[in-house]
Amino acid sequence: MITEHLYLLEFLIFITVFSGSEAAHAVKRFTGLYTGPYFDPTTTTNITTQLGTHAYLPCKVKQLGNKSVSWIRKRDAHILTVDRYTFIADDRFQAFLVESTDTWTLQVKYVQARDAGQYECQVSTEPKMSHFITLNVVVPKIEILGESDMFVKMGSTVQLKCVITQSLEEPAYIFWYHDGDRVLKYDKNAIDIRLDREGTDTTVSTLIIFHTSSEDSGNYTCSPSNLDSASVLLHVLNGEHPAAMQRGKNSASPIPGWSHLSIGLGLAACTPPRFAITVALTLAIISEVLAC
Repeated sequence: MITEHLYLLEFLIFITVFSGSEAAHAVKRFTGLYTGPYFDPTTTTNITTQLGTHAYLPCKVKQLGNKSVSWIRKRDAHILTVDRYTFIADDRFQAFLVESTDTWTLQVKYVQARDAGQYECQVSTEPKMSHFITLNVVVPKIEILGESDMFVKMGSTVQLKCVITQSLEEPAYIFWYHDGDRVLKYDKNAIDIRLDREGTDTTVSTLIIFHTSSEDSGNYTCSPSNLDSASVLLHVLNGEHPAAMQRGKNSASPIPGWSHLSIGLGLAACTPPRFAITVALTLAIISEVLAC
């Protein structure tokens, strides 16, 4: 029995002598460990998303135990969620746990510009623990190149270019509307719609109208998914001059030749009345002839 105890004592001494460094490392591994919840230091503090898309704000909490995780919107201190329960009437907000990564994620659906700002991920320890994430919302710009009023000759080919810039994601679709009705390219000899992605943040949709007719006149609207729209007014001319059309719509001069008549009345103050009236009528007739 004594011999067995001696062998055991020698074995322990052997382990101590030859495994001293390993034992020291083991002690170091257990020194300074967290004894409760803590935030993963690799968790991001900035999220950038595009207007109209879904945003996901992650919060990695290790060793959570029986503590709760809340999401709070900093600008108004509104509690959005506590664990999986939502405490705001806006159903765009929802929190869920990805257990494999200990990540509580706040989902914001169909992001709006006003959603930008700081969000607090809070753990119910004493005192409270907080991790802040800033949500940045990028608002794409949309425009139809050219003037808001376009004038083209009947029978010509027209290209309407709708350009969307600062777009992190390509729109799911871009629809064109003519006076409220969606433009469909059933006849490729009459209409074509092309979609191109340029660079990392620009999308261009081109509506091509071949052999334009008077029926093609009207309002054309470019409408991407989850974004604002842009419009242009197309005028298909049958020989008339655009300037003449615009002058015809001008309500500031309802009486033809009125300005020339006023000139004549001004001349009457310093010339014989018959001469002044003759000058005014002559100018009015010339104006009408030129407008035709």
